[in-house]
Parts: sequence; structure tokens; C-alpha cells
Amino acid sequence: MFTFKEEHDLAAFDAFLEAHGGQYIQCSRWQTVKTTWKCRYISGFDGDERVLAVLIMERLLPAAGKIWYGSGGPVCDYGNTALLEAFTAFIRAEVKANGVTAFIMDPPVSLRINGETQEQGVALHKTLTNLGYALNANIQNYTYKQPVQLFIPLKENGAPRTADQILKKCDKGVRYSIRLGTQRGLVAHSYTYQDIAENPKLMDDFISVMRDTGERDDFVNRNGDYCTKLLQAFDGCSDLKLVYYDKTFDRQLQAERLRKKADALAQLPGAHEKKARQLQEIIDSVDKQTEHFEKRMEEAEAYTGDNEICVAGGLSIYYAGMGSCLFGGTKNVIRNNTRSSHYLNYLRLQESIERGCDIHDLGYVFVETPELNDDGTLGALVPTDNFKGIYDFKKSFSADYHEFIGEYILVGNKLKYYAYAQLMPKAKKAKIKLIKKLR
Repeated sequence: MFTFKEEHDLAAFDAFLEAHGGQYIQCSRWQTVKTTWKCRYISGFDGDERVLAVLIMERLLPAAGKIWYGSGGPVCDYGNTALLEAFTAFIRAEVKANGVTAFIMDPPVSLRINGETQEQGVALHKTLTNLGYALNANIQNYTYKQPVQLFIPLKENGAPRTADQILKKCDKGVRYSIRLGTQRGLVAHSYTYQDIAENPKLMDDFISVMRDTGERDDFVNRNGDYCTKLLQAFDGCSDLKLVYYDKTFDRQLQAERLRKKADALAQLPGAHEKKARQLQEIIDSVDKQTEHFEKRMEEAEAYTGDNEICVAGGLSIYYAGMGSCLFGGTKNVIRNNTRSSHYLNYLRLQESIERGCDIHDLGYVFVETPELNDDGTLGALVPTDNFKGIYDFKKSFSADYHEFIGEYILVGNKLKYYAYAQLMPKAKKAKIKLIKKLR
């Protein structure tokens, strides 16, 4: 017989999550980030055995009333229909007793991977809809986890893959760009929460990158301290990785190249035909690299006071076998000349491998509102126009394209839920328009 109760032993709650592939947004650390939400922790038991854990976040919204959000859905065996049925009955009773407008969750089960239908996802959809959950097919209303993410599996047949093995499957342009990184004056550093606390300029460098990445700094560092709170909450399993363009280092590399060219020129007279061709290739290569060097120097000329320019940055969390890329971007300076975005993402991939993760999560892409399939599941998900470039970039790392089954809602109050579903998106769009006008 299944029983459910509010959990007060958060260490045991988190231990269950980590042992069963939970996500960072489902653990107790998350409440120190999402401070505007009231958090409840529910554990499910089969006799004395813990079989389910779910973080329920509560928020009171104007006109919509009390909304419950099961962050990432419950961590459990989604193939256990009896468990899902018992949990749904428990939640339905709790929704009624607490006057909740709706309970919303987004189970982390793939409906399709690389376009191929996953039986587990279809079966779960049927189970949930039979239990009374409604699929929210309006993708534009998604507030939290997006239904499409790109994952790189870090293990094959249980054995860890190396970064070089993964790199071999990446697009040619990615492999070329990563080789260029250290040849063009890029240096990378990883920072912890303590590093940021001691030197706040590091966070300023990161936000300056995000400001250049489509003016995303307001979203990324909402309220001015969101990223710092993330690093603090997940201290020990998070890092801020920054890539700098070091002008002095680049000049040193260029000086070495010119010495190599001078040596080749000195050997060229009298060299036999094959050797002469090899020497000429060195000379031509250095000349080509010199052109790129001069362009980098010209682009970086405006940064007269900075020997190191932060050109890329990413914030990642490593939890329960998954390395998640939360935020990342590149600065609008020497971007194409150094390919710092590829270099950064490869370093983040290496970090996930070094930490023993099973999956490297490159992040989500926004998609167009899909049609529904005949079986009621989401139709094909296509990236929106402004995300097609990001999609192509992430796919170039040989990532698997996971389409999730979506958000599921258990409605408690139909009238208030209508206000939430219909009015809140309009209010959100109006707020965004107002903010843009005030900038």
C-alpha cells in the first residue's frame, strides 16, 4: 500500500533524488534560489521503502489564486501505474483541501529522441490523461522547463566516453574551432561561489557577456543576484566558467609563429623540392594566421585598459549524474576570429566528464506551438526562427534531441485556472513590452 506524507528529513529526500536521477530543480537547495515560492516536500512510500519524492512549489497569483508546481514532476518509477494512480489521488485530495487552482508538473520523460517516438513517453501520456491530467499543448505558456532539450550522453554501454571520443562525432567546424582556441589567445578559468564573493568583478564580466548575447542579462541575472544565488545554493556542484582573450598571450603566440616563419625562410634557399614545399606551407600558414591576428588586435583595440577581455561565459550545475548548462554566451568582440563559443562549450563538456556525469545537458530551445497527434501527444516540435541558429549550434556537438511529453495539469478550480491560462500570458507579454519601452 502506498502512503504519502510531507517530508522533514530533507537530507534523506535529497539522497533519494540523487540516487534516482533527480534534477537540481527538484532538490531542497532549490528553495534558497526560488525564494518567492513556498516549498513543500512530499515523499511516497511502499511500506517502509521510499519510492517517490516531489518538490511542490506554491505561489499566489493575481486573479489565478494558489498555483502548485511540481518542479520537474515527481521522481519515481513512471512505469508503475499503481504508484502514479495513488499519488494522483493524494494530490487531488490535497488540491481540494488547500483550495489550489491547479497542480502543474512536467515529467522528465522523453516523447521522442531525435524524432523517434519513445514508447515510455507515449505510455506515460496515456496513463496521466486517464488519471485526469490535462496536457498543456500551448507551448508559449510554458514558464519553466521547455519541452525540447539537447543532451550529450557521456557513457556508452556503461563505460565513460572521453571528450576526444565525443569530439570526433562533432561537426567539422566544431573540431576546428576547439583546436583554434588556445592558438588564438584564449584562456579559461572556473570559479566557485567563494571566488565570486571575494571578487564580484567576475560576475560583472559574465553579465557583460550575457548583455552582448541578445541583451539577456536581465533574464539571466534577474533581481541582480540570481546567478550568485545559484552558485551559493549549489556550492560544490556548480561553477562559473569564463573565457578571456589575453592580448599578451596572443602576442607571444604570434611572436613564436613569426620565429617559425623566419626559420622556414632561412632554410628555404637550397632546400630540395619536397622540403621546400613543406617550408612554403609553414610560411603561408603563418601569413594567414598573421592576418587573423591583426584583425584580433584591431577589434580588441578599444579595450585599451584591459589586457584580458572576457569573451565567453557559462554557468553550470552538476547534480545527480547530469551536467546542466544553465546560461552561456559570447561577447560581440573577436567572436568569429576565436570561436570562443565552441571553445567554452567543449570545456563545459570536459567538466561534466571529469565530474563523472552520465549526461551533459546543453540546454533547451524554444519551439513553435505544435499540433497534437491523433493519440493526444504533442506533434513535431520545430525551433522558433530566433532559436534555429542556437539549435543548429547545439546539434553540431553531436547532441541527442529530446522532446518531452510536456506539462500536465490537474485542475482544482476551473474558473481560476482559466484566468491563469488565458490572462497570465497576456499580462506577461504586456509587462515585457513595457520593460522594453522603459529601457
